[in-house]
Amino acid sequence: MAAPRVSSMVEDYLSIIWKAQEWPGGSVSTNEIAATQAVTPSSVSANLKKLARDGLIEYEPYGRIDLTTAGNEIAVAVVRRHRVLETYLVERLGFGWDQVHLEADVLEHAVSDLVVDRMHEVLGRPSHDPHGHPIPHADGSIEQRLGTDSAALLSEMEPSAVGQVASISDHEPAILRYLEERRIVFGARVRLEDRNPAAGSVSVMLLGPEGETAGPVEIAVGAASAVWVELDTHRA
Repeated sequence: MAAPRVSSMVEDYLSIIWKAQEWPGGSVSTNEIAATQAVTPSSVSANLKKLARDGLIEYEPYGRIDLTTAGNEIAVAVVRRHRVLETYLVERLGFGWDQVHLEADVLEHAVSDLVVDRMHEVLGRPSHDPHGHPIPHADGSIEQRLGTDSAALLSEMEPSAVGQVASISDHEPAILRYLEERRIVFGARVRLEDRNPAAGSVSVMLLGPEGETAGPVEIAVGAASAVWVELDTHRA
């Protein structure tokens, strides 16, 4: 059954909460929502109280914000629309992966689930968007998310650790362009060579399908902190 359509504000808040918790150990604060939405923290608090009264979130001031079953159903539907739209904009309309987040933010409130389902079908039912984020299925189910036991931020990997880039935050277009220039994209295989605290960077070796290497490349810690890597169970 399709999730009920609600106001853009409600969809935005619920999807922000859902996406924050998608990352291992993730949560979101009132101030972070305020910054994302360009509103005051007091306005966010008032809206969160309304969402709680409507049974969409569990919330106490200064406490953790969690989605209820009803809130989660709406959030997943919004996330599906957003990620299918991002993928369609990249694959069919030729947008760069750094351009589509804001466009999808606007379109996700206007497009119907029927249109999104048709887009997803035309695309060949991709499982992930261009940034590596899983696309929820039409029935609301979603692939297993990354866990802290199997993934690490690129900025926090141990030297010689190997893995595949599994997810990249799409909030900062400049960071996406920076990473793409260095070939740090969804699906890339990498080995952490060294962490350089004094320089504020990490040294990363790119690995090819046959074990060939390219690099190393230096990645600023700020950009590396936007990249989740699914770790191999062995060391290279």
